[in-house]
Amino acid sequence: MARKFRKPAGLTLILVHILGFASLFLVTFEWWLVGLCIGMYYLRMFGITAGFHRYFSHKSFKTSRPMQFVLAWIGTSAIQRGPIWWAAIHRHHHKHSDTPKDLHSPRQQGLWQAHLGWVLKKENRQIDRTKVADLTRFPEIDWIDRHYLVPPLSMAVLIFLVWGLPGLVYGFFLSTILLWHGTFTINSLSHVFGRRPYNTRDDSRNSALLAIVTMGEGWHNNHHFYPASARQGFTWWQFDASFLILRIFQLLGLVWDVKVPPRELVTAGMVDAIAESKAL
Repeated sequence: MARKFRKPAGLTLILVHILGFASLFLVTFEWWLVGLCIGMYYLRMFGITAGFHRYFSHKSFKTSRPMQFVLAWIGTSAIQRGPIWWAAIHRHHHKHSDTPKDLHSPRQQGLWQAHLGWVLKKENRQIDRTKVADLTRFPEIDWIDRHYLVPPLSMAVLIFLVWGLPGLVYGFFLSTILLWHGTFTINSLSHVFGRRPYNTRDDSRNSALLAIVTMGEGWHNNHHFYPASARQGFTWWQFDASFLILRIFQLLGLVWDVKVPPRELVTAGMVDAIAESKAL
């Protein structure tokens, strides 16, 4: 009997890097392509931050089933596998953050493994689906998770049909590469560089720069202090683009029961947070 082909771990990631950088030499640079790249970057970053992270992983707000599907589709188009796999890995991270069981801890495995190396390991494909039973009960979400290449491939085709090869290179390939590394900085750099206004049991840190890159995820120490919050920038000077968009969605009735941290928990670290704001 012929053996079933199994794609090597990290093959998609490697191919997109190669195709993305090689294709830059095939198209003429124009500034509108930069705008397209940035737009597609932040559209899909929102799918990761608000969808995969704050909704599917932490249930920090509620939404309708159609909106849940939209968030899953946009997040999956970032080529970081599906919402069920992503949520299972992230919940495991919070349970074992910076311990030997953490899959991407700079303290345990070093900066390279925390940033990218862990993605290339075949064994990290497997998850305990019993830990995400709240997600697997939705057949449409389970379908997206099992067919996680459908959303990005359909997005690539759409971009090509609208903007041609230049749009595909900048709006999909280059945008995806930047999106991967932007997301991965939270696993790596956000556990090494930055300030710690809250004394959590891990090495999570806050970074204003990474908060801009990741639409608010850079306030990582805040997040590990109170993971249930849809707001990760706890104070007015901590810019959290994902939360601001969720607030707009809340006004439109697209999401509701948006969780924020209790005021007394925020003020518990206010002295250090004020010092942090002066250093920005």
